[in-house]
Amino acid sequence: MVQLKKKMYTLLALLMVAVLVLPACGSSKSNDSNKTAGENSSTSANQEEGATDLKPYKLTLVYPGDAQKDLALVQEEMSKYLTEKINATIELKPIDWGSWTDKTNLMKISGESFDLMFTAGWFGYGLDVSKGQFLDLTDLLKNQGKDIPTVLGDDFIKGSQINGKSYGVPTKKEFAQGFGFVLNKALVDKYHFNTEGVKTLEEMEEMFKTIKENEPDIVPVVSNKFANTWGAANYDNSIISRDSKELKVIDTLEDPKFVDFLKRMRQWNLNGWFDKDVVTSDTSGQADNMLKSGKAFALAQSLKPGKDKEMSVTMGIPLVQVETALPYTTTGEANGAMLAISRTSKDPERAMMFLNMLYTDAKLLNMLDWGVEGKHYVKISDNMIDYPEGVTADTQGYASPGGWMFGNQFISYLWANEDPDKWEQFEKFNASAERSIALGFTFDETPVKAELAAVGNVDKEFQMVLNAGAIDDVEGTIAKYKAKRDAAGFQKIQEERQRQLDEWAKTSK
Repeated sequence: MVQLKKKMYTLLALLMVAVLVLPACGSSKSNDSNKTAGENSSTSANQEEGATDLKPYKLTLVYPGDAQKDLALVQEEMSKYLTEKINATIELKPIDWGSWTDKTNLMKISGESFDLMFTAGWFGYGLDVSKGQFLDLTDLLKNQGKDIPTVLGDDFIKGSQINGKSYGVPTKKEFAQGFGFVLNKALVDKYHFNTEGVKTLEEMEEMFKTIKENEPDIVPVVSNKFANTWGAANYDNSIISRDSKELKVIDTLEDPKFVDFLKRMRQWNLNGWFDKDVVTSDTSGQADNMLKSGKAFALAQSLKPGKDKEMSVTMGIPLVQVETALPYTTTGEANGAMLAISRTSKDPERAMMFLNMLYTDAKLLNMLDWGVEGKHYVKISDNMIDYPEGVTADTQGYASPGGWMFGNQFISYLWANEDPDKWEQFEKFNASAERSIALGFTFDETPVKAELAAVGNVDKEFQMVLNAGAIDDVEGTIAKYKAKRDAAGFQKIQEERQRQLDEWAKTSK
């Protein structure tokens, strides 16, 4: 009997141990599962919880722009915040636009280590991808950047991909371009110009004529930039006509409407509507300075809702925008501003964590966009800001590098002179724009790299003078232009464009 009791006590003891151990095992399993989810989660809160598990790391962000007086201060504040969230600090590395190509090419060729770089379809993105300079982000977006596709949506993601893979993360901003001019509002008011609705070029010409006749010290149209915006409004990447229903590459110099436009620019020049340095004023920055100083009436711009208000802040004078063409969406809008992760990054996962925060974390994004609250701006409501007392656009220590380059603009603060509903207007603008039939196509320049360089040199000889109307015989100049371009290999480029476009069409919906 005693022996039986001992066996029963032993059995009960074993059962009690099992009862205690099993919940503990279950708890351990649950904790492990939660830990894994936390490590893989790309939300800021979960990144902060897991920050202590990450080794310290310094991120380097390379982008075009001027080094601001208070850059180090902004960098320090961002680093404090990033240390809490993902145990990282950051070096902001702006490179002025004029030196960008030379300096970044040297960085890439030398294998210099950096993490993130601004890129764009119009800024060498495709070529850099073909050279292997940027990492394939497909897996990183699924793990450390999984909030980003939800924020951007399918059109942005697919439109920026090359051969179905993401090598850059687009800024969430306008997903189309409007086209026209920003005008000096003081002169608009003085002459009671009607700027409501879409304007034709004929209506704009009436304004230019009035300014020319009544304001001898003011240039009606500054720079030849309008030729670029007109071209963007009528062609997808200068190879497919906007009104075309088929994926057929064209030569704009053989398109009658483009030839007529160049003749119109010649007439504008003869009318004295352009500034005297029209051929070079845009590249030298003179055009912006003329508008800012009140010496010009109109400056051509690609437009979006509130572009005039944004430029009013940076220019320091009231401006109003006028559209001369309806919004249009091409691949250039999807890949028009992106951040890519360099092949030389020593921690691509951390770089993607930072990128993810730029789409979800308003505090971080606004530090990068506008600087330090209280010093560079003050909040006047939840999402509206203004300069602190005594600070102006000319005296601020951190002029924005350009929010259009980074993350999710829709969580960026708005300035006091902007419409509080600006981002809602952006949503409507994006939804209403006409989509190009070639949206998502990116041309791989590698097979015709030499020919593109040779044709590019010919373009420099002819494009700016034709755009500025600075040549007497438009048709004769076009004939010379085409002959030199053909000798440089233009037809081979066109054939390669059509071949790639046909291949793309087979695999795209």
